[in-house]
This record gives sequence, structure tokens and C-alpha cells, in this order.
Amino acid sequence: MIYLITGGERSGKSSYAQTLALQLSDSPIYVATARKWDADFQNRIDRHQQERDERWTNIEKEKYLSEINFTKKTALIDCVTLWLTNFFTDHQYDVNLSLEEAKKEFLAIANQKNATLIIVTNEIGMGVHAETHIGRKFTELQGWMNQFLASNADQVVLMVSGIPVKIKG
Repeated sequence: MIYLITGGERSGKSSYAQTLALQLSDSPIYVATARKWDADFQNRIDRHQQERDERWTNIEKEKYLSEINFTKKTALIDCVTLWLTNFFTDHQYDVNLSLEEAKKEFLAIANQKNATLIIVTNEIGMGVHAETHIGRKFTELQGWMNQFLASNADQVVLMVSGIPVKIKG
């Protein structure tokens, strides 16, 4: 089963996804895709970790999620935007190569047996138009990946001001 939780920044995506994971499992996995860019980002990571108790198994994985065994487990992957950023920067802002590699990784985890995946992503294309060429390219990458994920998800929920709106499934 694949759940995609999408929405704008601070729309309640992560909180909703964590609640869902705990409804589905007594011991879910939390997969953090963030790269520790600076001290502020480390503080954000620390804050998120403090929100989760001993029921969670925390795994930090910047790119190659297929190296994790999700078989017969419930996993929350937070988040696609940071995950894609890692591909995008490592591939010198090549949208096609980044999209191809991210899709390949997603399919590898989606094909694991009896896995329940809860995937958090951002609808960055609904916000302010990016000022830079690189920003616009990343917005395209994010949009195309979100479309791919949504087409493969069993259920898609759009978070709006903390309210989950079921849009698929």
C-alpha cells in the first residue's frame, strides 16, 4: 500500500503522516532524506527527531532508499523534496537524470513485498514562482516526480491548513 501525502509548506503533512503510520503499525520506520546542510537544518532535524518516541526506528538515507528493507514493514519517507534535492545537486542540476534515478529508486522500494509506504512531498509549484533558473528547473523536477508518485499511489491526501483532503483512493 502506498500513501502519498502532499501539500504546501507547514500544511500539516508530516504530523498527519506520523499519525497515519502509528495507526498502521506499532513500530513504524521513519526514513529521513535530509542532507545536513548547515546548523539551522541540524536544529530542524533534531526537533523532528524529538517528536518521535521509542516506537519509531529512525533511518537517515539521503538517496538510495532501495538499500532499506521495507518488506512487511510500515515506513514513513519524509520527504521527497529533500530527497530530490540530493539527486539534483549531485547531478549538477540535470532534471532528466535526477528524475530517472529517483523514479528507479521509488520503483525498487514500491516493489518490495507487503510494504506499506507513506511518502511526504511538497507542492512547491503552487507557491511563488522561483526567481532563478535552477529554482524553476527544480520546481519542474518536483512536479513531474509528484505526478509519477501520485499515479503509483493507492491513496493521495492533500493537506490544506492542517486538514487532510483525500484526492485519490
